[in-house]
Amino acid sequence: MIFIRYEKWRSYLRYYPVTCLLILANVIMFIVLTLNGGSTNIQTLVDYGGTVNVSPLKEELWRYATAMFLHNGFAHLFFNCFALLVFAPPLERLMGWWRYALLYLAGGFLANLLGVAVSSRSVVDYGTVSVGASGAIYAIYGAFLYIALLQRAMMDESSRKTLYGLLVMGIIMSFATPHVDYTAHIGGLVAGFFLYGLMIRVFKKSRR
Repeated sequence: MIFIRYEKWRSYLRYYPVTCLLILANVIMFIVLTLNGGSTNIQTLVDYGGTVNVSPLKEELWRYATAMFLHNGFAHLFFNCFALLVFAPPLERLMGWWRYALLYLAGGFLANLLGVAVSSRSVVDYGTVSVGASGAIYAIYGAFLYIALLQRAMMDESSRKTLYGLLVMGIIMSFATPHVDYTAHIGGLVAGFFLYGLMIRVFKKSRR
């Protein structure tokens, strides 16, 4: 079962440095937001890089990256960091740190881009601000889905069932929970699936 963490903290830090840095970045930015207007303050989220689905802010491409490290309230931060802490590490070990970092950042960027593109078509009034690591996390899930479906020998049956259950519940909750950017979740899932398939062909990892 690859989604159960057995490591002690020192081993975790040594084996999964990128995951640790991502969690740390999320926490640091949450503290910064809290000290500068609050993480639930819309203007603060916009000022620090949340995506906005109206012009001219939606044309600022840097927002599609920075929004990954901002969270709207502690619960949002907690659940995303928990997902990173528990489910992401096997992919970092499998891909290597820089490939994993590239998939995470590219998947999150594309997820946010899709989320804004879709929501901007139905925008009314002043538009929507979106933040969170969920799109990038779903890109990780997309990579695992590729492994579960097309590299079955690399994932045990228990882990495969856990992944399928996680995805079903995640997609249902994405649509059922108010104010959740479900397009970014689905976009991240699709992006992670295809990015992983592309990367394992372009960047072949040497095995010892």
